Amino acid sequence: MALLHLNFESEYLNGNTDVNIILPDKKRGVPCDEFYGSGKKYKVLWLLHGTYGDYTDWVRKSNIELYACEKNLIVVMPSALNSNYANWGCMIGYNMYDYLTDELMPLIYGWLPASDKREDNFIAGLSMGGGGVMVYSLNHPEKFAASAILSSAPSDPSLIDMDSKEEKAQRAINSARNAGGLDAYINSYQNTWRLCAEKAKTGELPRMFFAIGTKDFGWERYNKFKAYAKQIGLNAEFHEIEGFAHEWRFWDLTIQQALDFFGLTGKDEGNPF
Repeated sequence: MALLHLNFESEYLNGNTDVNIILPDKKRGVPCDEFYGSGKKYKVLWLLHGTYGDYTDWVRKSNIELYACEKNLIVVMPSALNSNYANWGCMIGYNMYDYLTDELMPLIYGWLPASDKREDNFIAGLSMGGGGVMVYSLNHPEKFAASAILSSAPSDPSLIDMDSKEEKAQRAINSARNAGGLDAYINSYQNTWRLCAEKAKTGELPRMFFAIGTKDFGWERYNKFKAYAKQIGLNAEFHEIEGFAHEWRFWDLTIQQALDFFGLTGKDEGNPF
């Protein structure tokens, strides 16, 4: 595969940012002018990292390049800091939610041989990235055919205690404050718990794949959401795998399952080695 590292000044992030992009391989024996001049548009996977990660995570810690090579798939891996894939208005702003759809997507479709058709676009992510997948899938269902949420699940923000001093509660509290308060957060694009219920019966959502390991620290949250999804009639597939925690061995395994779920079942599109 070709691995492209793009660094550019982002209007929405108000500064330079990094993206890794995997591009399909020219098969050996195929003439260069025939391959690069074909005008073919390839399917795209938008692949999101988790907390403390960046644009290099999936390339360094999984075999995503191999899997993409097998399927002639473009994979776009942006950096998102610890933004929860939300807009942050502090200082001069870091608008990650808007950046992906309003800046990075036009860039990829305009500069690279990437298909902008809904049926050719997929989104997946782990942990915080899984939360981002839910935000984009529910607010922009017209952009993605299917999504994969790995080691993550929505929770009910109405249960947030804004006065809590517990360390584990601070992230949710800060997100609510950033949105303008708890009520504003509950009514915002970030409340995927509410959006699931509102959109479950519309038939407009991407197909959804959830996966978690039974030893993951988010296990209880996942099961609460799974029961809620059944209650509201959300059409999604849920997969639990024994023995795995919040770890890259699990994400490398389940991204393969996600690609199969997306319908990307080819194994010999690119070079075999």
